[in-house]
Amino acid sequence: MVHHLADSHLNAYTRFRLALTEDEPSIKTYNEKNWAELSDARTAPAKLSLSLLETLHARFVLLLRSLKPADFARAIKHPEMGRVTIERYLGLYAWHGRHYVAHVGSLRARKGW
Repeated sequence: MVHHLADSHLNAYTRFRLALTEDEPSIKTYNEKNWAELSDARTAPAKLSLSLLETLHARFVLLLRSLKPADFARAIKHPEMGRVTIERYLGLYAWHGRHYVAHVGSLRARKGW
């Protein structure tokens, strides 16, 4: 789960930057299941992805704090969701992070970690 969150938020960060620097760019999706089967996702310690997330989120915060109100209306074209504004994408990724943190918390409780 931690590696998936890092992969997903890396993609989100790139998509935000594309939306801010291009006129409604079309983005590509990725096969999350196949990404999870790659060797690094199967063998890397969770600590690596947690470190990556910490650094990535620090950059993300710097980017987001620099946005002007009009920037939140900039958008990408998602092949499945259509036109998605930065404002909407930000809400989706905030939810995504909380969703997976809750999964990890539930797993910790079940396993007694």
